[in-house]
Amino acid sequence: MTAEKTPDLSRDGKQIRASVLHGAKDLRIENRLLFPPGSSELQVSVRATGLCGSDLHYYRHYRNGDIIVREPMSLGHESAGVVVAVGSEAKNFKVGDKVALEVGQPCEQCERCKEGRYNICKEMKFRSSAKAFPHAQGTLQDRINHPAAWCHRLPDDVSLDLGALLEPLGVGIQASKRAQLRVGSTVLVFGAGAVGLLVAAMAKISGASNVLIADIDEGRVNFAVENHFAHRGFTVPLKRGSTIEENLEIAKETAAAIGKTAKVSGGPVGEVDAVFECTGVPSCVQASIYATRPGGKVLLIGMGTPVQTLPISAAALREVDIMGVFRYANTYPTGVEVVSRKGPDYPDFSKLVTHRYQGLEAAEEAFEMAGKTKDDKGNLVIKVVLETGEGEKANP
Repeated sequence: MTAEKTPDLSRDGKQIRASVLHGAKDLRIENRLLFPPGSSELQVSVRATGLCGSDLHYYRHYRNGDIIVREPMSLGHESAGVVVAVGSEAKNFKVGDKVALEVGQPCEQCERCKEGRYNICKEMKFRSSAKAFPHAQGTLQDRINHPAAWCHRLPDDVSLDLGALLEPLGVGIQASKRAQLRVGSTVLVFGAGAVGLLVAAMAKISGASNVLIADIDEGRVNFAVENHFAHRGFTVPLKRGSTIEENLEIAKETAAAIGKTAKVSGGPVGEVDAVFECTGVPSCVQASIYATRPGGKVLLIGMGTPVQTLPISAAALREVDIMGVFRYANTYPTGVEVVSRKGPDYPDFSKLVTHRYQGLEAAEEAFEMAGKTKDDKGNLVIKVVLETGEGEKANP
């Protein structure tokens, strides 16, 4: 009688490399075994990954706010790549397709999922987030297997860099959907980082006739206007009080100063129809409420200070709606259309990628750059992209 041999499951697997976070600023390149994709999956060679603020928090602190990393985890979730293998049931894709990856995987069974709001599914597993355990590993790997339902084909003329930008652009699309802006609206965006720029762009594309962007960094404000993400800019003065009362008074002053900015058609902006708050900084959230007209909306997008003092009565007595915006749902098809368009006054999305690094080995250097507002030459840092995937370029 011969003893049964344990089958060698590694025969069908492929060795890939992954950038893995083991602790604060402790990134290591490791080998992983990747098996062929399941019947409803695609195997994607990840070629472009934009580095996000949440990834940066994990990299620096091994946590993101109250969410603590409990096992080694690959970062990265703003990604696009090329299909290298197709599951038997993934009929709509073929090897060689360029795809953007939607990396959140909801349960698809709960009430929120059934009503189309899967972004707030309680069972969501999101790549590079430590909220679910075991953690959903991020995209800073040579290849990943991913459900075909959450892969979005890119047109030939859309680069993989732009494909990676569809993830943060989804936040801007979600914010615009939540705001339900009327054509001709006047809006204010606090924060001119990558998300703020994309939010402003979507407000403009959605028909707002006056999009004003505000930031403490004059260079970022100028970048937004020069590259058609916003119509007007306002540099927020660095001013801080020593008491709550003083800070609220400063917030009122900031809102009043913003209101004096000239509209595109002339005359002052005044109170705005909607404010998209993308910083999470208390002074900006406070100023957002004061800057909004009666019956307007404040949309909270920035994940900043978790507990804040706000002038709630100033919102309640004027029926200002305060709304949350968390990630996105059903935004990728719109995003593909948005980045495919061009025009003389259209946002230049290609300008958002200001720094590129090659290969997983450059991840640490890329994260260090992503934590800066300017590089050593004084150039703005907006979006850092890590180009990976077996030596291929991300912007063909």
